[in-house]
Amino acid sequence: MKNKIEDLRDHLFATLEALQDQDTPMDVGRAKTISDVAQTIINSAKVEVDYLNVTGAVGGSGFIPDSPRSDTPKLTVAGKR
Repeated sequence: MKNKIEDLRDHLFATLEALQDQDTPMDVGRAKTISDVAQTIINSAKVEVDYLNVTGAVGGSGFIPDSPRSDTPKLTVAGKR
């Protein structure tokens, strides 16, 4: 599936790079629009995560990976594993 969170990150970093381009910087209005759309997508993903947490459902739309990558560090609460 295309349009995953990694793709959104790539677009946002490309926008940041385009804004910093000294020769042909991206129009600030266009960058603001990209940022606004990205925020809407992020808010939608937060609702999806909340839904999964409340219902105990597994899976989702595929925007956020179903399982962590193998190189993702394990988080622990102090004194617990």
